[in-house]
Amino acid sequence: MDPAALGGANYLADLTSFASPTKFDSYVEMMLEEWKNREKNKILFQAKEGGWEIGAIQKAFEDLEKEGSAGMETSIQADLIRMAERPFEPMAHVPGVSTGLNALDKLLDGFQPAELIIIAARPSMGKTDTLNHFALHAGVAGYKPIIFSLEMSKVSMIDRLIAVTGRYNRLRMRDPYQHFTEKQKSNWMPTLSELATTNIHIDDRAGLKVSQMRSTARKIINTDPHLKPIIFIDYLQIIQGEYPKNNRTEVVGQISNDLKQMAKEFNCPVVCLSQLNRGVEVRDDKRPVMSDLRDSGNIEQDADVIGFLYRDDYYDKDTEKPNVLEINIAKHRNGPTGTVAVRYVKETGVLYNIDWNAERLA
Repeated sequence: MDPAALGGANYLADLTSFASPTKFDSYVEMMLEEWKNREKNKILFQAKEGGWEIGAIQKAFEDLEKEGSAGMETSIQADLIRMAERPFEPMAHVPGVSTGLNALDKLLDGFQPAELIIIAARPSMGKTDTLNHFALHAGVAGYKPIIFSLEMSKVSMIDRLIAVTGRYNRLRMRDPYQHFTEKQKSNWMPTLSELATTNIHIDDRAGLKVSQMRSTARKIINTDPHLKPIIFIDYLQIIQGEYPKNNRTEVVGQISNDLKQMAKEFNCPVVCLSQLNRGVEVRDDKRPVMSDLRDSGNIEQDADVIGFLYRDDYYDKDTEKPNVLEINIAKHRNGPTGTVAVRYVKETGVLYNIDWNAERLA
């Protein structure tokens, strides 16, 4: 055989009649789709053999969809061109999701998209009431609050939300027929109607994994995509790890990382409550610090904002500052830190703005 027949310019020229350069991207997509289908079958086989849970299968499929994604622009040149006029044009200020607390909004500029916010405190300090306050104000502002209540039942959460909205004493809420005044009874339906406008969703399943939360949140978001979501979780230490056989520090570290990734995926704030260790109780000054975060230093690393709750009247019934809840923003990746104070009425769970500032709390 003539060696020239095995290659050369003429051979390369003939190839153009068998392939279309304009259809190259389509060929790549076809091959990628075939590869993904084979990988899906492998995942299903492994899931069947290994007895995977549904959340783990969904996560594997999600990771597969991200593989081989073409067309992502990584060069910054186009971004720089778009920024050319930035110093010469007024910039529209877009605040984050309002917390409903003036001093806290001033400090944080609201809860920002794609950020993980950790609110930590000792038990009975007011964590769940603070979460409910944030969720209600987000709903009133036109967002879609999604609450994962891993500890408290949906009925109990709804009762707390009703108490806050209607300013009802929670003890009276146990038997409204017997303990409500006529005025409170007449305000009952308007209170329920007001709460209904907040678009709050509550998932109270116990032992959820972050992958299951992501799946549920995605379904809720897709039912009404024009409403921007904000996700609340009560609380971090009772979230189930994807790999529970690992040591506790690794499990909590993976959970905090997964929560941050969820915030980025949905481009929304994720506000998660957290417990503190008992070291707080043995100190003279019982205001929490970073090292009090329970189980893992990864929480401190992954969170964009960390806030600690503290009440003097929890430890000292004769304090000069009764019903005052301090919110100490100890970490703020993209802004200032500091302490703000709000009025906290434990009987109703309501948080009010007050005119105190951080300097007067010392």
